[in-house]
Order: sequence, then C-alpha cells, then structure tokens
Amino acid sequence: MLYYIFQFLEKQFNLPGAGLFQYITFRAGSGIILALLISILVGNKIISSLKRMQIGETVRDLGLDGQKIKEGTPTMGGIIIIISVIIPTLLFAKLDNIYTIILIFSTLWMGAIGFVDDYIKVFKKNKQGLKAKFKILGQVILGAVIGIVMLYHPDVLVRVPKAVAESNGYNITKVVKTNVPNINEPMKVREMAYVKNYLTNMPFVSGNELNYEDFMEWMGFDPKWLFLLMIPLIIFIVTAVTNGSNLTDGLDGLASGSSSIIAVGLVILAYVSSNTIIADYLNIVYIPYSEETVVFAAIFLGATAGFLWFNSFPARVFMGDTGSLAIGGIIVALSILLRKELLIPILCGVFFIESLSVVLQVSYFKITKRFFGEGRRIFLMSPLHHHFQKQDIHEAKIVVRFWIIGIILTLLTIITLKIR
Repeated sequence: MLYYIFQFLEKQFNLPGAGLFQYITFRAGSGIILALLISILVGNKIISSLKRMQIGETVRDLGLDGQKIKEGTPTMGGIIIIISVIIPTLLFAKLDNIYTIILIFSTLWMGAIGFVDDYIKVFKKNKQGLKAKFKILGQVILGAVIGIVMLYHPDVLVRVPKAVAESNGYNITKVVKTNVPNINEPMKVREMAYVKNYLTNMPFVSGNELNYEDFMEWMGFDPKWLFLLMIPLIIFIVTAVTNGSNLTDGLDGLASGSSSIIAVGLVILAYVSSNTIIADYLNIVYIPYSEETVVFAAIFLGATAGFLWFNSFPARVFMGDTGSLAIGGIIVALSILLRKELLIPILCGVFFIESLSVVLQVSYFKITKRFFGEGRRIFLMSPLHHHFQKQDIHEAKIVVRFWIIGIILTLLTIITLKIR
C-alpha cells in the first residue's frame, strides 16, 4: 500500500525520499522493524485478552518435569504472528505480485485451520481438536493451489540463457540482455530468456539445477503430464513441513526460535534468487518478479523474533496450532516459490528430525508389537525434544541446543549454493 502511495507522490509531486520505497532492502528492513514492534506492542494486549477470556493451555500429564506449571498459560498466541506478518506485508509489499498473493493466502489459510483446531480444543473442551482428515484436506488444498500457480501462472517464470531456451524448446515469454559478472574478467553481455519451465535448485550436483520436465522424460513420460508429478509432490512437501512445524511446537521458544533461524536463511535465499547479478555469479536459478519474497521473508523474521520475546522460557504465551501451522505454511510456501524445495530437509532440519522421530517411534512400536507381542520404543518419548526431557535435561538447554543445530543447518543451506 505504501509502495503505491509513495510511487504516486514521487511521480506527481517529486516528493524527496519517496523513491526509497522502490528499494527492496529499504522495504524489507522497514518490514522487519514494524513486524517486530507490532509483535511486542500488540502482543502484550493480546496476551492480556487471552488471559481475560481464560484461553489457557490444557496440559496432558506425560510425566515430564515442569509440565504442570504450564497449565493455564494463554494459547492461540499465533494470532500475534499472523497480525505481525499481514499488516507490514499490506503496507510494504506489492500487493499485485503473485508471490505476495500466494504468501498471504498461505499464512491466512493455514492460520485459519490452526485457529479452528485451537478453538475446538479450548472452547469445545475437545482435546483432539480438529479431526485429522480436515487438517489434511486443508494441507492438500494449499499444496494444490501452490502447485497450480507454479505450473500455470504467467508471471511465475525462470530466466535461462537464450541459447539454452531455444535448444531445449522452452516457452520463451521475454528476451533481455544482461551483464554477467566473471571473476578477474570484464563483464560480458548475454541474451537471457524468461521461460515457463519448472527448473529448481538441486544441491551437490553440477549445474546446481534440476529440470522436472527432463526427469519426466527420463522416467518415460511426456512432459505435458508434469502436473501429475508436481502437484502431488508439492502437496506432500506442504503436509510434511506444516506437520513438522506443528510437532516442533512442544517447548518454550523451540518452534518460534527455530522458525526465526529458518527465516534468516529464507531472506538470504530470496535475495540471491531475485537479484540478477548475485544469481548469475552464484550460477543459481534467477526468478523474475520474485523480489517481493525478500520483503515477506524479512517481515516473517521480524514477526517470529517478536513473538519469541513472549514465548521464550518461561513462556507467557503459546502459539498453539494457530501459530505452528501458519509458520509451517509460510516456510513451505517461500521454499517452493523460491524453487528451493530440495533444500528443505537441510534448512528445516529441526522440523525434519522431529517428524522423523515420531514416524520411527510409531512404526517401530507397531512392528515390534506385531512380531513380539509387545510394542517397543526407540526413544524414551517422541517427538525428539521430549526424549531429552525424559533424560532430565532442562528444556531451556534443549531449546538452545536445537537452535544451535538450526543455525548450523541454515549456514549449510547457504553454503550449498556454491557446492557442486
């Protein structure tokens, strides 16, 4: 909104300073600050309102140290994150950009599913919350929407050398000339083509790219059936990440802190993918019109960091499914839109490990019960953070260690951009 207002003021009245809103770095930086301030200032009022409405957490007795102390702590605090993301986005992002539209939709859609789940738990006194089939349906719908947009929206493009586009028969929508930087050599001018193609970044391989259409041909299928691969794949990724985020939300500050660390990685990935010079230098996929993802990712960072102000140990508020599902939706949408979905197991490694611990625990229990007559466990308790709690490690120490692991994984994710 402010982008359009100041653009108008600059054109009509040549207002000094109005041109700042043309810069991604200015809007991203302003977005972080505003999101952080909204989280902290509005957060206090929302927490007070949740207390007055007696919207408190009901804690099941799992035999964990310090668990019952959390009884009655306000939940549904994810509302703070959603408000802190949406308001700065409406102010600082280009609202007609398809990437902005999908990210807003992902936030509100998964946040609404989480809100309904929390509402049933708190007000209907049903500990099961929203039935699993409805949660899965919501995740499937989000995955399908993102998949359809990625495959068919005219503004969702990638840029490749014109010669490559012509030799591979890509659908060229635009041709531009650009300066390509070379180390210790003068800049070279190359013709580049904007094409409608599903290229994605693939770490640890030569070229750092994977063309899903080539993969379809290798499998013996016509590339025109690409949607039969991509939409189910994206639905699976959306479901996995949102569930992983939900499972990670079990200790004070664990999900919000881990998400803040992931958000730093997403800001960097968004910036390099939307900057033609850096993308050419790193030899990664340049994504036209995706610069608004930088603004959104930065705002997401500010919102989660601000929420951590209240959610760190001892937590004054829990995000609930309202927050954990919204966070998962934002992270997975950004990763897919930036064509970094193959980096998710590294970038979201904490979510991945938490989810894997549950899958292994449940599977091993069922298998051993079938063959030995009694179920056995790999971990003392799952998700993994509860396993460490059972070892009498203080939850604050567990959370900090998970944050350290998250920082290492985020750095590794960034490093993969240059590993071939």
